[in-house]
Amino acid sequence: MINIRKSEERGHADYGWLNTYHTFSFNTYHDERYMGFRSLRVINEDRVKPGRGFGTHPHQNMEIISYVLEGELEHKDSTGTGSVIRPGDVQYMSAGRGILHSEFNPSNEQEVHFLQIWIVPDKRGIEPVYGQKKFSNKEKLGRLCLIASGDGREGSIKINQDAHVYSTILETDGSMRIPVKKERHLWIQVARGQIKLNDIELSQGDGASVSDETGIEITALDKAEVLVFDLA
Repeated sequence: MINIRKSEERGHADYGWLNTYHTFSFNTYHDERYMGFRSLRVINEDRVKPGRGFGTHPHQNMEIISYVLEGELEHKDSTGTGSVIRPGDVQYMSAGRGILHSEFNPSNEQEVHFLQIWIVPDKRGIEPVYGQKKFSNKEKLGRLCLIASGDGREGSIKINQDAHVYSTILETDGSMRIPVKKERHLWIQVARGQIKLNDIELSQGDGASVSDETGIEITALDKAEVLVFDLA
């Protein structure tokens, strides 16, 4: 069974400095049909104007991943961690028992475009953890590149959940088949470009849940970047 979440049907808010789309219920956007999928709780597509950002604010008991598509994102948190991430970088924060952090666009000219992803952890009240790693386009091209997982295998960032997050880049007409193990579920999120998911056309910002399938086929209609979430 494949259920499509079209880009234009997502929640949306434009605050001037922030233009944001919510795949699942978030902040003032609430839809009982879209409260998350399995352990995946949030996918926000955010564009932040130059010199603006999210001021210091708290989080608890959430695995938070930032995936930059364009521009730069500066992170600071109450553990003393500070860094700037760029396209190809994956930033991870396990909020655990509580953390304060800020996210800021340090550029004076270019907006930052990124995906903010939240996954519900399988452990609560743990010590907050920050991680960051770069994954090159070469690692993603034509294959599933594991960027985050519950066991940290293949050089991925280790998160506190039985979830595997993959990124892939497909050239035009490139395709791949993704098997789905029994009692596992997929969420497909199109970060850029256009694809066919089996016979269903999806564009940038579209998502889809996959359950009770043995496998799916993804084909790029033009050059595309796709995130694949393999969830318990």
